[in-house]
Order: sequence, then C-alpha cells, then structure tokens
Amino acid sequence: MANAEKVAAVAELTERFKDSTGAVLTEYRGLTVAQLAELRRSLGDHATFAVVKNTLTKIAVNEAGLDEQLSSLLVGPSAIAFVDGDVVETAKGLRDFAKANPLLVIKGGVLDGKAMTPSEITKLADLEPREVLLAKLAGAMKASLAGAAATFNALPVQMAQLAEALRVKRAAAEGGAAEASTPEASTPEASAPEASAPEAAEATDAAPGDEG
Repeated sequence: MANAEKVAAVAELTERFKDSTGAVLTEYRGLTVAQLAELRRSLGDHATFAVVKNTLTKIAVNEAGLDEQLSSLLVGPSAIAFVDGDVVETAKGLRDFAKANPLLVIKGGVLDGKAMTPSEITKLADLEPREVLLAKLAGAMKASLAGAAATFNALPVQMAQLAEALRVKRAAAEGGAAEASTPEASTPEASAPEASAPEAAEATDAAPGDEG
C-alpha cells in the first residue's frame, strides 16, 4: 500500500472511531467470505463490519484517543464492528453469530469512550432493544401524565367544595353571633306620673260662728 493510501486509510479509520457510538473488535480467523457477508447482513444498519490492518488501526486508535482502550486488542486477524445505530442490537448480532460460528471471537470494544470486555458486551446483548425501552418509558410517562391531568381536573371541583364549606361555616358562625347580640325585649315600666297635689294650705280664715 502506497504511503498516501496508508494516510487516507488511517484518516478514515480515525474518523470512524470518533463518529461511531462504539466499536467492537473481533478476530475472524477461519471465517469464509460468505460468512463475513452473512455477518454484515445480520448487523444491518446498526453497525458496519470492516476487516482492518492492525498497524494502521493502531495509529488511528492513537489519534482518536482510544489507545489505552483498544491497542492491546489489535492482535491477530482483526475486524471491527463500528456501531452506527442501536448498540444493543449490534451486540446481539455479534453474540448470536459467534454462537453459530465459533470462529468469530469477540475480543472487546469501546462504548462512548469506555472500554468494554467480552463479557460486558454479552451482557449488553441481553438488554432489551432501544425501541422497546423507549416504548416502555413513553408508556410510563403517559400513565404519569394521565394521573397528573386527573389530579389537575379534580382541583377546581375540590376548590369549589372547599369554598362552599367555608361559606356555610362562616354563615353559621355569623348567624350565631347575631342571635347572641340581639337585646332582650324589655317591657317599659309604666311609671305613673307623680301627681303632685297641692298641699292643703291651712285655713287661716275662721269659719263664721253661729250667732245666738
């Protein structure tokens, strides 16, 4: 391979490592071209499976900042599944193919910059697909929102009931207070006007005596 071609190959690999969600390194020793084509079809749009040269890939891994996570895995015939879609579906596709074709060996990988062991990739394959998880999340959120809507709809009714109860209680309290403050009907005492009879003046005039 000419030097210019090597530079271009390294640049392409570096870009793939940077743009992909993750990458799974495998050893494909002994697999036929037909089997590799079958593996690519099984991965579908979720990942791109590419046979790589270790020397060039090590340079690309270093330039992508993944030297610590991936360099030690670049031993023997290497092929990489670059994750472009659902990482769970990619892991399932690789796991299932490896079960049917033991010559495919999952050596490890990287997901969002974090190194992953073969066992971790297998555990990832046991998860539910992204679409299923999103559907469950949407269902949970819908149920939660429905409950919240019911609560909000009930608030006006509850507030009206509370206001009516307060009104009745206040009216009863005001009615009792009014009754307590009403003065008792009092019968005015009939006071006879004091008849001030003029004092009988002593008669100073002597009564005429009988003449004999």
